[in-house]
Amino acid sequence: MTFDHLGIATTDGADLAATFEALFDAPVVHEETLDGMAVRFLDLDGGYFELLEPAEDGAIARFLDRQGPGIHHVALRTDDVAAALDRARSVGVDLVDEGPRPGAWGHEVAFLHPKSTGGVLVEYVEHAAEA
Repeated sequence: MTFDHLGIATTDGADLAATFEALFDAPVVHEETLDGMAVRFLDLDGGYFELLEPAEDGAIARFLDRQGPGIHHVALRTDDVAAALDRARSVGVDLVDEGPRPGAWGHEVAFLHPKSTGGVLVEYVEHAAEA
């Protein structure tokens, strides 16, 4: 597995994207609305920042209410999310997702429960096949 992205919850994705682009030379390379949130990926040349802004009430809105803006999750790229979940199960890690599900950018994703991963929400990402 390799690092894929760091998910960051924010109340103003456009403003934070502009700041990160100016500060880190990290342009926005993908934007979409998914599961009640506006999602922006900024290219870091070897990984991404994924900015998560609530578009409606949902998981990111609740996270911001509880925690405030900041790091939401770390994502690791895998060639096979289902196999990665099987491995996590075999070592006793609690799962948020029992199987892969559709995620941003057309990728398959699944999350591990932070109570089993040192308080860190971990996401597995399997990139969609490029056409």
